[in-house]
Amino acid sequence: GMGRVALGVALGCAVVTCAISAVMVAGRVRSRRRWRRVVRVLEELEEAAATAVGRLRQVVDAMAVEMHAGLASEGGSKLKMLLTFVDNLPNGSEKGTYYALDLGGTNFRVLRVQLRGQRSDNLEHTVDRQAIPQHLMTSTSKELFDFIASSLKKFVAEEENLSELSQVKRRELGFTFSFPVRQTSVSSGILIKWTKGFAIDDMVGRDVSECLSHAMSRGGLDMRVAALINDSVGTLALGHYHDEDTVAAVIIGTGTNACYLERADAIIKCQGLLTTSGGMVVNMEWGNFWSSHLPRTSYDTDLDADSPNPNDQGFEKMISGMYLGDIVRRVILRMSQESDIFGPTSSKLFVRFILRTPLMAEMHEDDSPDLRVVAKILRDTLEISDVPLKVRKLVVKICDVVTRRAARLAAAGIVGILKKIGRDGSGGITSARVKGGSQGKMRRTVVAIEGGLYTGYGMFREYLDAAVREILGEDVAQHVILKVMEDGSGIGAALLAASHSASSVDSVQLL
Repeated sequence: GMGRVALGVALGCAVVTCAISAVMVAGRVRSRRRWRRVVRVLEELEEAAATAVGRLRQVVDAMAVEMHAGLASEGGSKLKMLLTFVDNLPNGSEKGTYYALDLGGTNFRVLRVQLRGQRSDNLEHTVDRQAIPQHLMTSTSKELFDFIASSLKKFVAEEENLSELSQVKRRELGFTFSFPVRQTSVSSGILIKWTKGFAIDDMVGRDVSECLSHAMSRGGLDMRVAALINDSVGTLALGHYHDEDTVAAVIIGTGTNACYLERADAIIKCQGLLTTSGGMVVNMEWGNFWSSHLPRTSYDTDLDADSPNPNDQGFEKMISGMYLGDIVRRVILRMSQESDIFGPTSSKLFVRFILRTPLMAEMHEDDSPDLRVVAKILRDTLEISDVPLKVRKLVVKICDVVTRRAARLAAAGIVGILKKIGRDGSGGITSARVKGGSQGKMRRTVVAIEGGLYTGYGMFREYLDAAVREILGEDVAQHVILKVMEDGSGIGAALLAASHSASSVDSVQLL
């Protein structure tokens, strides 16, 4: 009767429960397997991107060797090691009113700096910033420079109305032009090629300062270009103005570059170079550095192959702000293809450079307990939503691996420069130590660093600073100071106009 029916129902239920739990277990096994696949992608990335201190020291040595090669002969290295003809760095004694023009991208800025003849922490200056109208980036050099010269003229007129010194003798200008230039003197240079969206064909192979000077005289502005520089040289100038022990400058922003003060007699490819100071600033163009010791991953290889300049700027592509976010995007894409932990693969994951480095930094530095910022950026930028917390943690880890590698490689580059000029403590008592100091004390060495990655991204800066200490060792590292510089490309250019102004005569000659 009743008992058997009840038993039947109970058995039926048990079978169903059993089936459900079997499905759940299978699901768990499957999701564990999916999770393991993704973790494997992360582990492979970590392994390929590893920067143990031994590996970093190999990069240091390679950088120093390539610097030697680039100084020895034209085309002797991927490092161009360009002469800047800057042999007098500002030291605080400069006096007078100087202007600067900074053209490095889609904006240009005009500055005016007043110098009182002694060092001052806050340099009196005024700035005017303007966008370059899109059409001028691809028109003619005459149109571009007429536009810039007329803006410059307006700025000078406004400034000098306000000031007591309206009758300045011939005005001197520092011109920061952050495109590849072959310098011919401290105040002139030939444009090698445009980058960053500019394409004015009639200007390639022409003297940049001359193009500006002609435009200024057409517009009736009496001004001399006293120095033509790039932003890394401006940063070195500003660093040296504040602190005489500054020997190198590094830019780590959208792109990356470095310059440093070299002994004139070490510049072998330029025989008979005479400078009053015995030294000269060399623009390394270090973004193009390459060595087999760089920890390259499959993502780097793919990014390079997809770029407009394959096999170029290899160091920059591992380090600078233009590329880091895109490396992270490529890793997430790979994970999303290996497993469905991110849901169906979002089409946005295929869009190059959609994940910009500032967004990556925000994810990396998200300190909310539920990683809210990570969730928001995944949703808004990549259209990946409802990602579980452990997957968001995975994304933070990817950002960490990519940033840590970038910062540690930049640190190795910096130590490479110090090694080349005998400031890394490896040359023993004589080279890096104060002459005649019986106790053989290491000399204080300052490196000026500018660029959003270093100034604005805390984790990047911490990783870089720590790696420099780790490579050098505490004993030496305590004498090396990394200093944040703000606006070397503007103020630094005006300072170089001052230290190379007509009154202080041109001192560099070729025998």
